[in-house]
Amino acid sequence: MMMKVAFLWILIIAASLALEANGDATKYTAMYVFGDSLTDAGNNKYFIDSIAKADHLPYGIDFSGGPTGRFSNGKILVDFIAEMVGLPLLPSYADVVAKGDSILFGVNYASAAAGILRDTGYQFGRVIPFEEQINNLRKTLGQLRGQLHENEVSKYLANALVFVDIGANDYFNNYLQAEYYPSSHIYNLEQFADLLMTLYRKHILEIQGLGLRKFLILEASPIGCAPITIHNMKCNATLNHIVAMFNTRLKSVVHDLKSNHPGSTFSYAPSFQIFTSLFDNAEAYGFKVKDSACCGGRDGSNGTKPRCSKDTVICPNRNEYLFWDAAHATEAGNRILAALLRNTTSF
Repeated sequence: MMMKVAFLWILIIAASLALEANGDATKYTAMYVFGDSLTDAGNNKYFIDSIAKADHLPYGIDFSGGPTGRFSNGKILVDFIAEMVGLPLLPSYADVVAKGDSILFGVNYASAAAGILRDTGYQFGRVIPFEEQINNLRKTLGQLRGQLHENEVSKYLANALVFVDIGANDYFNNYLQAEYYPSSHIYNLEQFADLLMTLYRKHILEIQGLGLRKFLILEASPIGCAPITIHNMKCNATLNHIVAMFNTRLKSVVHDLKSNHPGSTFSYAPSFQIFTSLFDNAEAYGFKVKDSACCGGRDGSNGTKPRCSKDTVICPNRNEYLFWDAAHATEAGNRILAALLRNTTSF
């Protein structure tokens, strides 16, 4: 046990020295990820009562570890963000629990189909809502505090990055699914956006209260630009307008957090705008197909089914497709999205 603690201590000292010596090359000691299927690295894969998981081929066909639970053919957005800030690929919290993966450089808590509201995505079975993802963070921090002195944990967390990308499912897998959820009968769109934002702000401050100080907060994704919703190669403007109402409030909340919590850094990433621009100019970025998923079904669905089944036919050149399945980008799409985020966001 003493050797394990000593080894962890050496690694943390090395990470801290690298942070001081390399400046922008290594900006953070760790990264903690909260979100949905766009950022899930495999947290749902152990749930036998969930269908919101990507634990089989052809998912992961281009990933070095094969299918891990990532909703892509290869790396997802947070994988590229981690590389940009000098961190390794993060383990899912599920793998930390099941396999004892290292928590030194951070943990991914994101869960496919999850949202800000606790019941979002329940039609897919077991998912991990935002609130529960934060509870899992608490368990991780308990592990750290059991191994290190409290003052070192505080310094370590103060230089960690919190990545948050959540909210789209509260519309796509809640408000817009009236057959499963009562929310659209209870709230109008303005009221619903206000409800989500109240909870969102509360959860961000809960994370900050645990000692984390650096936040990268992404806009909710443009659900109207996914193959499952687009029409005639154009994004669904109605769906995107609904999500834009959420993002307008989110930008205001981030500005308010910046003003009222000067000891913390809150970076707002205009990812909705970036992705819609990427979609509109897909050909300029090398994508020949943007309205259909690479992972297309044999039933003539043209790649517009929500998920890839195990016998799904895939396109011959994944790099030419913006979307992998009907709702998630290819590795090539994620790589370019990450680069655009880096160029437009001060995280």
